[in-house]
Amino acid sequence: MKGYRREGLLLVLVGLTALTFAYGPGWPDISRLGLTESVALDGSLRIDRYAPQTRDKSRYGGHWYSDKAPGISFLALPSFEAMRALQVVDRNDERRGLWHDRGPLIAARILTGGLAFLVCVLLVGRAAEALRPGTGLVSAATFGLGTMALPLASTTFGHIAAGALAFGAFLAARRQSAALGGALAGAAVVFEYQAAIAAAVIAIFFVARRRSFRSLGLFALGAAVPLALLAAYDTAAFGAPQHLSYRYFAGGFGRQHEHFFGIGLAPPHAIATTLFGHRGLLVFSPVLVLAAAGLVLLWRRGLRSEAAVCAAVAVLFVLVDAGNWDPLGGLSPGPRYVAPALPFLAFGLPEAYRRWPRLTGLFALVSVGGMLYQAGTYGPNYDFSTVWWWLGLPRPLGVVLVVVPCFAAIGLVAQALRA
Repeated sequence: MKGYRREGLLLVLVGLTALTFAYGPGWPDISRLGLTESVALDGSLRIDRYAPQTRDKSRYGGHWYSDKAPGISFLALPSFEAMRALQVVDRNDERRGLWHDRGPLIAARILTGGLAFLVCVLLVGRAAEALRPGTGLVSAATFGLGTMALPLASTTFGHIAAGALAFGAFLAARRQSAALGGALAGAAVVFEYQAAIAAAVIAIFFVARRRSFRSLGLFALGAAVPLALLAAYDTAAFGAPQHLSYRYFAGGFGRQHEHFFGIGLAPPHAIATTLFGHRGLLVFSPVLVLAAAGLVLLWRRGLRSEAAVCAAVAVLFVLVDAGNWDPLGGLSPGPRYVAPALPFLAFGLPEAYRRWPRLTGLFALVSVGGMLYQAGTYGPNYDFSTVWWWLGLPRPLGVVLVVVPCFAAIGLVAQALRA
């Protein structure tokens, strides 16, 4: 897929906006990065030394483990080793955990969740440009600044990474790259177990599109490599390849042991909460309504299998989120379990911008404001903390340094829409 005009500039501006929000360390950071440090320092999958600091943990064989899918933890290994080599992380940080030092925590987040976020923005823009030339920039900006991807960018959550890999698998499927698509789909599951939903839908897409079980076989062969690595991790940590970390959750809160890892059938009121309730998906990001309408236009255009895949992934993730014992995912900018489906929904943005450019642009602008607000007011800090403030600049100046590149990106979108 080819890029679009000013692609690099847009990615820089979106990155300067999304990746400079700063959240205090939370349980997910400790759970994931604790596994990173344990592997690097001890060659162990156990997080015993860090377990008292988090309630996101699993218990097996008398030891503590991360309760998360291990993808982000292993993705953070190269950056952690680099910080050790450069002495950014010292012995005290190793003992207490790198999340106690702002600099290493910022670096770890940017080089895991932040990197995945930028890749996802890149993929959304290029897919849009391929669908409707001239819509790559506006679609990428809308996804990066006007959806829940923005407040999740500067975190160690695995949702956006899983979404980027699953969406990459879908794009590979469109290009008939079965083995690559399978490898990316399998890798998505290593970052978030729920990504198996998207992987299954994409596998069906392969069979329906090619009408060949050979393609399905190549897809499965590609997926087998990352899934084998996940099975090896589960065997080493929990005794069997099919034993996922959530099976042994022992954080002492929630209802993860009910139904299927805390996920049951989604009642109507939970679906309504997920979409329209406090911090609902469509409340602060209404542009997603037009993105969904764009999928309908895509269907009418004749790209029915692509529209069906994207719609199915979006609907299934909404149902999974609504069926969760905690649809909003605790301290979260919204129903974050839906986040891996966001790039699939964004696949409808090119059609929406082509049919209703002004209306879609208006909804996008409202969504950008909503997501900036969410990014600044959720998490352990509710005070618009930024990396610039953490580095010693006055808080108001730090906010300005986030808003300026955002406004510059909006300016690029306005120019593209006028063109």
